[in-house]
Amino acid sequence: MNRFTRFAPASLLALAGVFLVAGCHGKQDQNAANQADQSASTDQSQASDPATANLAPISNASGPVAQGGSDQQADQGSATDNSDTGEQPVATAPDPPPALPEYDQPPAPGDDYLWTPGYWGWASAGYYWVPGVWVQAPYAGALWTPGYWGFVHGHYGFFNGYWGPHIGFYGGVNYGFGYVGLGYQGGYWNSGHFFYNRAVNNINVTIIHNVYSHPVPVNNVRVSFNGGQGGIAVRPRPAELAAFREPHAAPMRAQVQNEHAASLDRAQFVSVNHGKPANAVIAKPLAADRGVHPVARPEARNVPEHAAPEARPNPAGHPAARPEAAPRPAERPAPHAAERPAPHETERPAARPAEHPAPHQAERPAQHPAEKRAPKPAPEHPKKPEAGRSH
Repeated sequence: MNRFTRFAPASLLALAGVFLVAGCHGKQDQNAANQADQSASTDQSQASDPATANLAPISNASGPVAQGGSDQQADQGSATDNSDTGEQPVATAPDPPPALPEYDQPPAPGDDYLWTPGYWGWASAGYYWVPGVWVQAPYAGALWTPGYWGFVHGHYGFFNGYWGPHIGFYGGVNYGFGYVGLGYQGGYWNSGHFFYNRAVNNINVTIIHNVYSHPVPVNNVRVSFNGGQGGIAVRPRPAELAAFREPHAAPMRAQVQNEHAASLDRAQFVSVNHGKPANAVIAKPLAADRGVHPVARPEARNVPEHAAPEARPNPAGHPAARPEAAPRPAERPAPHAAERPAPHETERPAARPAEHPAPHQAERPAQHPAEKRAPKPAPEHPKKPEAGRSH
């Protein structure tokens, strides 16, 4: 009895350990199954989302979005690959931008306004926050591809956003409110009007009636740049490259002014707000510029050599064509000057007509009148007195 009592606790502990290990493996398998089910449901959800039309129709454009993290960070030597687009950064900085701040979206002001998320701009004094704002679409069907920071050749460059028929590459950055890193799930265009996803947008249904609700996966990653140490390790997908090659329009005047105003506000700089700007958004919407039309700029960026001969040599060619046309007018006046002055001198031998052709002949054919005047005065003087005196 004492012997059984002595070994019983050890046996029970060993048996409990076996059940514990089995339970842990069961939980891991169950978590893996739940993640697989969640991934499958997410794929099905995205497949049924009407906002998937915001991506260019490329069959092999699917794929998970890497959103940074310890196992998804890019190496320090890696860089954003923009060789396929030929895009160049509009600003460069030695250090990466801060994390994206958390903020609330103001209510949509009316129909056909699109949300343009805030981002970090760069000046000599450092990074400053450009507030997010609702912007009136410049034309029906226009979608906004946000700008992004990418690690290129040892520094960080900012690539401008643009308006176009589809959403392009914006570094995989999760700007929120439908910009989850790939595409845009905040709404879509239908029959010339924009329909808003209430799941990610602040919509007042008493003002806006073109609404729907579709769940969007929650992503709390606030990394604000692509590539480099700690950046988001994703490359442009075929659909995003196709969107960049499509005709698109640059940021409108009001958007540029919004960025400029932020650069003049000291409170917007990270050195002052420590990554938490007081003015993260602007409640007043921005009006669209008039007459905005998408322009096929990607070809000019991808092959700059072709853009130069098509745009600039034409003006140079016109001056080359003008010198060829110049001798033709010079040849035509020559026969006219020879034909017209001759009859005037023979038909009008009077002194007055002789004075008028003289300046004309001196200006154009200076040699011909000199040859004709010399022989004619001799026979004309004896005839003129006789005709004058007889009458």
